[in-house]
Amino acid sequence: MNNVNLIGRLVRDPETKYPEADGQVAVTHYTLAINRYNKEKNEVAYVRCVAFGKAAEFAESYFFKGIKIAVSGRIATGSYTDKDGKTVYTTEIVVERQEFTESKKQGENANANSEELPFR
Repeated sequence: MNNVNLIGRLVRDPETKYPEADGQVAVTHYTLAINRYNKEKNEVAYVRCVAFGKAAEFAESYFFKGIKIAVSGRIATGSYTDKDGKTVYTTEIVVERQEFTESKKQGENANANSEELPFR
């Protein structure tokens, strides 16, 4: 079983590209900051997420730096060779579901954005 559920805030605005040959399938990356609490101190984990198609377009249109969202998906790992010839290993969450976790009014405290946010 490979299921992940996370709640966190976007570190920066989502980044969307259309890498397919026809340029029709959106791919959006964003990073969530997730609080981890332990007895001694609070820590933050940064988790990279990727959404495809309609979910990617939704994130591009309605998510912004500071917004608090919930994400459900699966862990995907991979690797690539960087410009120095070193192998870089990656881990990210492939988004299957994403939704808002606070009202617009609460979100304004984290980031001033005047657009109405639809619920999904």
